[in-house]
Amino acid sequence: MKEQLVEAWRTNNKIGLLFIELISDEGMMETLSLRGGRTVYGQLVHLHNARMQWLQVVDKEIASKIRSIDKEASYDKDGLYDVFEDSGKGIEDFINRSWEKGGKVNSYRKGLIPFISYLMVHEAHHRGNILLTLKQCGIKIADELKRDIWEWNKI
Repeated sequence: MKEQLVEAWRTNNKIGLLFIELISDEGMMETLSLRGGRTVYGQLVHLHNARMQWLQVVDKEIASKIRSIDKEASYDKDGLYDVFEDSGKGIEDFINRSWEKGGKVNSYRKGLIPFISYLMVHEAHHRGNILLTLKQCGIKIADELKRDIWEWNKI
């Protein structure tokens, strides 16, 4: 079961990395907000930083090895890709540590599987927002991205 949970998390993370890799620089700057809300890039930064906020709560040691991104920092797609990989690996490390403690998670009483599910649903929510933003703004979405978000057996 642990291996299945790790694989589900890895697949979720690969999809996030595909978004970073395959969305154009132009697409990364789009937003539907009329009040200065997050761009596509800002939503992806938020996903990484949300992972980091949770890691600070559930395992400060893992969190201390990964940097957050200032949401006001300059656009850096390559840097985002790198830290997204790091936080993805950090969550994977947390799964392994928590599993060894019977699935206990500090400050999340429902346990490991609901916690990881929560993280993945949060990320899927933002990926849906990102796809809607790109469509509404007329930005072409790579066929590979549209296909691979549903190809969990192949990714």
